[in-house]
Amino acid sequence: MSRYENLRNRLAAQPHCWLITGVAGFIGSHLLEALLSLDQDVVGLDDFSTGSRSNLDEVREQVGEKRWSRFAFREESVANGEACRSACSGVDYVLHQAGFVSVPLSLENPLACHETNVTGNLNILTAARELGVRRVVYASSSAVYGDDARLPKIEAEIGRPLSPYGASKRMGEIYGQVFADQFGVESVGLRYFNIFGPRQNPAGGYAAVIPQWIRRLLRGEECVINGNGTITRDFCPVADVVQANLLAATGDLPGKAARVFNVALGGSTTLDQLHALLAGATASLGAIQPLPLRYGPPREGDIIHSAADVTALREALGFEPSTSLATALEKTVRWYAAQAKG
Repeated sequence: MSRYENLRNRLAAQPHCWLITGVAGFIGSHLLEALLSLDQDVVGLDDFSTGSRSNLDEVREQVGEKRWSRFAFREESVANGEACRSACSGVDYVLHQAGFVSVPLSLENPLACHETNVTGNLNILTAARELGVRRVVYASSSAVYGDDARLPKIEAEIGRPLSPYGASKRMGEIYGQVFADQFGVESVGLRYFNIFGPRQNPAGGYAAVIPQWIRRLLRGEECVINGNGTITRDFCPVADVVQANLLAATGDLPGKAARVFNVALGGSTTLDQLHALLAGATASLGAIQPLPLRYGPPREGDIIHSAADVTALREALGFEPSTSLATALEKTVRWYAAQAKG
């Protein structure tokens, strides 16, 4: 039995109280569903700046009314320090997912990015210190690697951030270390690479590539690559992000250390390869024959190549990827196809 399976059994036998910030978002709603399915008590915080009520509705449908009754929701922003303190009262673990999530938008509005990602992170750490939270797990990003060209990405080797978004995530890690050293607050930062799965928003100019392309392929529309098709990413299913968060919250880590870990499959996929996988998955559902890819100019602030070394996460916390990229993409395509029919 894996360490994650053991953890799930322990949690089901002994419930804890969790706070999820950004609970109505893509990742936050999956964490909520996982925890409620394990009969945990959950407090959720979200201001719906990027999250959606429909995500919460879907979780409610999935877990049933009895488990849903263990969830208490607060419509607040993490930029509000008092709201963070109130939400942390009586909480054992915090899964801090709320954040400003767009690299291009951070270049347009760096102050808003700072307020959510830096001030919000600081508010959560401060509240955790004051209220005796056991551990904070917060969402960092592969964007902290910036202009460092070495592959695969190893936690100890980072470069200069290429965007306010990357800088804000690095500041979150710095504050995590300071709060561990000075105040004894345990924290774990998870450097997410390119996360995908059901409930990820496919709309808007800042949408992630996978949901955006799935929607276009299902509609028979053209897909566009910002840059050339050899750009690489390390894509990771959201189920493995859930696994990483729960392991990071409860795993044995030395002392009051602040740790950071890569969260990814530990592979490298070109955008051309990604398009081929998605086109194959949508074609199997009877979608329209895909149009040829179109290549456009690269987006400012984007990293060109990205691949993670997940050795530290495996060795320290027992993380094991749950499925292959192709299988996870097929499952995701089926979810979007069902939504389109519904």
